[in-house]
Amino acid sequence: MGSGTYGGCWCAKSLDPWLDRRLTHLYDPPMSYQPRFAITPALLSRVEAIAALRERIRSATVQVAWIPSLQKDSRARNAHSSTAIEGNPLTLEEVRALEDNQELVPSSTRARREVLNYFAALRHIEKNATKKRLVHEDLFRLHSIMAGQVMDQGEAGTYRKIRVRVGPHVPPLPDEVSGLMFELLEWWNTESVALSPVLSSAILHYRFENIHPFADGNGRTGRALALWELYRRGFDSNHIFSVDEFFWEDRPRYYTALQEVRINGDDLTSWLEYNAEGLQLTLERVWQRIQQLNAAKGDAKLVLRPKQEQLLNMLRIRGGLSPREIREGLGVSKQGAMDTLNPLLEAGLIERVGTLKNGRYVLK
Repeated sequence: MGSGTYGGCWCAKSLDPWLDRRLTHLYDPPMSYQPRFAITPALLSRVEAIAALRERIRSATVQVAWIPSLQKDSRARNAHSSTAIEGNPLTLEEVRALEDNQELVPSSTRARREVLNYFAALRHIEKNATKKRLVHEDLFRLHSIMAGQVMDQGEAGTYRKIRVRVGPHVPPLPDEVSGLMFELLEWWNTESVALSPVLSSAILHYRFENIHPFADGNGRTGRALALWELYRRGFDSNHIFSVDEFFWEDRPRYYTALQEVRINGDDLTSWLEYNAEGLQLTLERVWQRIQQLNAAKGDAKLVLRPKQEQLLNMLRIRGGLSPREIREGLGVSKQGAMDTLNPLLEAGLIERVGTLKNGRYVLK
C-alpha cells in the first residue's frame, strides 16, 4: 500500500490522480515550511474511497435539478458548525432562518453577526474560488469579513500584535507571524498543488491554526481556508460539502487531533487520517442526501445547460436578480433569458418575487 516515508513517497498505484502524480517521488519542498507526514495504508485507503465517492457524486449532480438545494443546505451546515465550534448558541434551524432573512426569537446581536459574517465569508470564497495565487491581503480580507464586529481582542484583518494561548498550545510570537504566514502561503501557492486536495486542505488547516496569526477568529478562518482549498482545486466544484459538521459533532476529538500533531513533533499523519475520515463521512452524507432528494422528486431530472448553471451560481452568490441583470449577466437577449429561466421555474428551482414591474428571480 502506501509508504511510511515522511513527505509522501508514493509506492502504490492510487485511484486519486493527485496521488498518482507523486508516485515514487519524494515530497521535499525547497522552502522553510515542509509538512511532515507518512502515507499509511489507512490514509491511502480513505483517499481512494473519497475519490470514488466524489466521482459518484459528480456523475449524479451534473444532471439533477437539486444542486441549489444541496448548496443552500451545505452553506447553512458550514455556517452553523464552524460558528458553533467556537461557542455560538444558534441552532441549525435558526441559522437557516438567518440566511432566509427571517426574524429570530430574541438572540444576541453577536451570535447573529457571527453567522451572518460566516455566510458573507462563504460568498467571498465562492466568488474567488478559482483564484490561483493567494497573498497576505487575501487572508486579511477574509478575516475582516469573518471577524468584523465580533473580535474580543485585536483588530480584524491584521496579524496579531499580542501573544496568545490556545488551551495548552502557545502559538509563535507576534514578530514571527508574518514570516511564518509568508512561508505557508508560498507552500500553498506552489508545492501544495502536487498533493491531493484531501491532504493539502488538511495541512493548510492545521498549519494556520498552529501559527494562529490573528488575535481572534482563527478557528473559523482556518476552517474556511481549508474549504477554499477544496473549492479552488476543483474538489468541491458544486459547493455541496460540509466538512465542518464532522468537526462540530465531536469537538473534543477535533481539539485532541490538533494537539496530537504538536505532541508528535508536528508529524501530521494522524491529523491527515482524521481529516480524511471526516471528508469521507461528509461525502457519504452528501450521497445519501442526493438519494433522498432523488427519491422525493421521482425520476424527473433536468439536464442543466451551461447558461442555467451560470444563472444558478449568480443567484446563489447575489441572492436575487432582475430580468435585466440576468440578461446582462448571461449576455443573452430577452428571449434567451426566458429560454434559460423557464425550465428552472418549471422545475421549482427558482421563483419570481415582487411586483410585476419590480420583480426579481431568487432561488426557491
